[in-house]
Formats: sequence, C-alpha cells, structure tokens
Amino acid sequence: MIDRISSGFHPFVLPFMFGMFFVLGYCLFGLVRILCQLPRDDRKHFLLTLITPKYIWKNIKDIFLNCLIHVKLWQRNKLLGYMHSSIAFGWFMLIVLGHVQTWMFVPHRMSKMYYPIFFNYFVADVDKTFAGQVLAFLMDFFLLMVLSGITLAIIKRIRSRWFGMRRTTKLSLTDNIGLYSLWLIFPLRLVAESFTAHISGGSFLTEPLNWMLRWTLGSGFFANEGNMLPSWWAYSIDLCIFMCILPFSRYMHIPAEMLLIPMRNAGLQIRHARKGFARAEVFSCPSCGVCIDACPMSVKKANIKDTTVYLNRQIRRGNERRIEEISDKCLLCGKCTALCQVGVEGPVLRIAQRATRKYNFDPDFSNISTLAMQEAVSGGSGKVLYFAGCMTSLTPGISQAVESVLQKAGVEYKFMDKDGGICCGRPMLMAGRFHQAWQLIKKNTEIISASGCDTLLLSCPICYKVFKEHYRLEGIRVVHHSEYFYELSEQGRLKINKGDLNYVFHDPCELGRGSGIYKQPRSLIGQSGYLVEAEKSHQESICCGGSLGSLTLGFEARKEMTQNALRNLTIAGPDVIVTACPLCRATFRRYADRPVRDLAEVVDRNS
Repeated sequence: MIDRISSGFHPFVLPFMFGMFFVLGYCLFGLVRILCQLPRDDRKHFLLTLITPKYIWKNIKDIFLNCLIHVKLWQRNKLLGYMHSSIAFGWFMLIVLGHVQTWMFVPHRMSKMYYPIFFNYFVADVDKTFAGQVLAFLMDFFLLMVLSGITLAIIKRIRSRWFGMRRTTKLSLTDNIGLYSLWLIFPLRLVAESFTAHISGGSFLTEPLNWMLRWTLGSGFFANEGNMLPSWWAYSIDLCIFMCILPFSRYMHIPAEMLLIPMRNAGLQIRHARKGFARAEVFSCPSCGVCIDACPMSVKKANIKDTTVYLNRQIRRGNERRIEEISDKCLLCGKCTALCQVGVEGPVLRIAQRATRKYNFDPDFSNISTLAMQEAVSGGSGKVLYFAGCMTSLTPGISQAVESVLQKAGVEYKFMDKDGGICCGRPMLMAGRFHQAWQLIKKNTEIISASGCDTLLLSCPICYKVFKEHYRLEGIRVVHHSEYFYELSEQGRLKINKGDLNYVFHDPCELGRGSGIYKQPRSLIGQSGYLVEAEKSHQESICCGGSLGSLTLGFEARKEMTQNALRNLTIAGPDVIVTACPLCRATFRRYADRPVRDLAEVVDRNS
C-alpha cells in the first residue's frame, strides 16, 4: 500500500481532530479533579497501585473483561452481553487494527493521530499481499460485529422485553444526541470505506457494497467517484458530535469506568457524597436501566424515577431537591448494586447524601451506662453470647426458638440483651449519623468484651452485617444463627427430623446479597422438609419491603412491594414461607396467605 494523498492530510479530518482533543482534554481535567478530591492517604495509595505489578495486571484484566467484553452482562443475559461487547470490543479492535495497518504499510504516518481512523481514504492498494488481505478481512469482520450490536441496540430501544428488560431509562436530550450519533458512526464508516474499497482495498463487506454503489445504482450520485468525499466528511463530523457530547451524556461511563476499576481494585471507598470515588461511580453509570427492574420500589410506576440510575443523573445535574427525595426513599436493599454491570453502589451513595444533611437535633449516646449489662453477661461458663437485637425483641418467638435449639444442642450460652440492650447502630448508619452510630458501637463493644465469650451469635441479619463490618471484636467470632445451626447439624450435635412440608426460603437482603450466605439456610430447610425455590432468589431475591433503609415510605406505600415479593415466593406453591430475618418475618405476615416462619422456628419444630 502507498500514500494516495502526498500531503497525508485533508480538511475533512478536522472535525474528528477537534472532537478528539476536546474529549481528551475534558477527561484529563476530570481525572485531575477526582484525584485532587481524594483524601491524601487514598490518593497516595491509589497512585502507588498504578505502578505495582500485582495491581497493574489486575487492572488491565478487569478493564478488558468489564469495559470491552462485559462479562457480567454475559453471565446474566447473553443477548445484552453480546450487544454491548460487540460494540465496545469491535470498536476497540477497529482502532487497534487501524494502527497496525498504518504501522505496517505507511509507518511514516504514525505521528498523524487521524491516519489510522481514516486509513482507507489516504492509501491505495497497488500490490495485494496476504497480510493486507488478512487485515482487510479483520477490519470488515469487526465492522460487521459492531453493526450487528448497533442493530440489537436499536431493537432494544423499541422492544426492551425481548432482552429481558421490562423498562429502560428515559433518555435526556444529550443522551439521545449521543445515542443517535453513535448509531450513525459505523453505517457511515461502512459507506465511506465502501466508496474507496476499489482503491484502498476491502473485503467481504466493503467490496460487494462498493460494487453495488458503483455499478448497480447506475450513473447517479453513488456511481460518481468524485462524490466519495461527502461520506468521509459525514463520518468525521459524526465522530466529532459523539465525542463532544460524550462528557455530557450517559456515554461518559466509557472513560469513567476505566478510572473506576483501578480505584476500586485499590480498595478506595466513598468518603464524600459527591467527590472523589463517589464522583467516579456516578459518572461510570451507563444509564442502562438494569437497576430499574431490579429495584423493589419500581413495582409502582411512580417510583421508577427514584431508582439509582436517576439518582446518578440528578447528582450530575446538581438537583438538590430530587437528590434528597431519592436518597430518603430508597430501601437500601442492595439489589441494584448486585445486578449493576459497573457495580455502582446505590445504597452507599444514598447514605453519603444523607450524611451531608443538617438536623436540628444531635443525640448523644455517650452517657449510656453499660455496667449493669456487663455484669449480666460476665458470669457463667458459656462461650456463646446471643444478641437478639431490636427486631428480634419485637418478634420474641424467634429468640425463644433460638434458645430452644441451643439447649437441644447442649450449647452453653449467655443472652446479652434478654432484659434490654443497646441497638447495634444500623439505623444511625443508614441515616448517615456516623458519630452517633460509633457511640452505640463503642457501648456494645464494652458489653461484649466483658462477657468472656469467643462467639457472638445473631438472629438478625441487619445486626449481623453491622457487627461483621463495623465492630472491632478481637478474638470474637461473629456468626448468624443460620450458619451456627448448620455447623451444629454438621457436627451431629443437632438432630433434625425431616417432615413432609414444602418450604420456600426468602433470602434476606443483608444475609444474602449483603453477606453471601445462601447455602446454610437451604441445607437446614432441606433437612426439615422439602425445599422449593422462588422465581427470583439468591442475589436477585426481592426485598420484603419492610426495610428500615427508607426514611419516607409508609406502610401503605410498601404494601404493593411486599405483595410483589410474596407472589415471587409462592410461585411454586409452598406450604410455608421461611426467612431468616425478624423484619422480613413480621413484614410478610401482614399479607401472606400461608404461615411465615423464621429459620430458627422451623429448625426448632423439627429437632
């Protein structure tokens, strides 16, 4: 191949160059801004990971798998996975192969940034080689791949249910401009490269179209080689439009996610509601709408715009009123995070927003005396300390069943809050009142440390997750009753008799998605009777609707959410609904048409 244009330049490349420099400049400014917003220690640690081999290879692997191949989407929905990866990976390969062509055939043009993008306009294929034909084939192959992905994307906007999505995000003006300019890029590239295929060479896609444009359509516009230039101008201008609109549209997630991945691998966390790592998460949201169907609140159409995708949009716009409304309404069940292909932490973002709010009161729990409670648990020889928690105290049948099972298994234990205790701190944490939560955590730590126990047993998943993540209990194991009863059964200390009832298990949000405990409760239920699965279970389990995470939803507003969760649970016709959370048990019992029991009650009845 040789240069067809001696200067190696044509004015039609200027729109592309403008767009490229604009988006690169914007991204560089955004990167510096986010880095400056990070706390000093976080910034230092993050920068060090960028030059640490272990992190370098992990970052490269994760960026390749998540940004180009979209493995998370493939695992969940193969059609959506192919759609996204064909566009992202196909476009990436077109850029890479364009640089390979330039380097192989006209290496003196490598300094011109636009050359690999418009390679087929500037060169002429005068001596066909095997390498040239292979590269031409690959270029057509990846162009076809991208076009197939674009076709699926168009169909998805019209018939989202064919892709397993009941709802998609309503796009803003800038999102629509970005969407349509993206859809046009590759058809325009196909036409432009087909116009010059008889000059620069082509393959199975561009050469037949070249023949059709030049001969089949007669002596009109397409048959005139002098009219090939407008197609290259259109391609360049469309690239410019897409790159200029990208920072203000959903497509900002493309560069933002490439920053978010190494930041997450470095272990950074959200420290501020809208700065640093939180800002990287917000801009990494692709606005795909997966979180809309995932959100239990979206069973009511009025709540759709309170989902995480719309929270991210309002944060980018700085709409304070809507940010506050959306943040307060959320149940914090975590399902949006579990299903998000990018891993945007919707609940954490909302709690961070709540933490910025000023209240007219500032409760102080530092003066609570723990002496009497320390004395109550310091005696005896039991090495297991049972903490029921607030919600279990309101459903005493659960704590009674836990005690009964422990006694049957011959476990010596102490009941930490039988006569009253101190909240684990979770409600304060969810409200963003971290100082007050720490005061409660400190008080409970004093009581637990005085007990002399080596195992802290919880029957509430909410308490369990807080004790696991926010308490520093040196030498003390924190365990949920589903785990502990499973261990007792495996050790032969707890004998469970199999009955003839069909049970369905509801995965509580904090126990399943929050803590990854799925196997143990199902094993115990399988020993007690016959287990049938809900339509959606494990990490896709539907929140009961009773979560304390929402600060504004009342009972009536939650009713439809609970009924939707019950429909999901009863699709296989179980005799009994089982959960492992006192809040879920109390919530389901309001509307269930069959018995709802805690796992401890089922084990107790069958042992």
